[in-house]
Amino acid sequence: MGIPYESGLTRFGITADGAIDVMGHDIGTWIGYAYAAEWPEDVKRLAVFDAALPGITPPAPPGIPSPEANARTWHFAFNRLDDLPEILLQGRERAFLTWLFQAKAVRPWTITPADLDEYVRINSGPGATRAALAYYRQNLSPEDLAQGRARAARKLVIPVLAFGADAGVGGALIDTMRLVATDVRGGVFAGCGHYIPEEAPRAVADQILGFMRR
Repeated sequence: MGIPYESGLTRFGITADGAIDVMGHDIGTWIGYAYAAEWPEDVKRLAVFDAALPGITPPAPPGIPSPEANARTWHFAFNRLDDLPEILLQGRERAFLTWLFQAKAVRPWTITPADLDEYVRINSGPGATRAALAYYRQNLSPEDLAQGRARAARKLVIPVLAFGADAGVGGALIDTMRLVATDVRGGVFAGCGHYIPEEAPRAVADQILGFMRR
């Protein structure tokens, strides 16, 4: 059973003509999957890209990770800390985002100077950093991790497309979606970093269009 109250899509009439397709990247994957699990009647198909699902994707083994794994995952623990990330990041948004794009992308030039300017503008706004970090603090809390595990017991029956990046989560996303859904296709984009929509837009579009033509 889903959450026993009306979904936002229903309330605003978005599903008046039927279920819709939902797609997400990174935290958008968290949101898209949770929505499809809680209101399956609203979602026709789900496409997700390069993320792990809190409480569902098997955790990394304990110990000191490799340099590559550390570059991909260090921020999960950092972002959960109270106040310290805001203290360190305020006024340094450009330096932080520049480093992040360089560290997590295989094709960092696909994040253009204009893109970076816009990301800096948005993330420099009052409360923007705290709002972004709130996703990590809430979704990685013990309560939300338990909720994620409970969702996994209700398998999705809608078609699911799942792709990781070989320099991102790799095959972990499609493996995870096969734990929570019965109809899953996808794989791994080669030569690509975490920012799949920017680094491989044509490949993403081709996969989505093929998925929707099934």
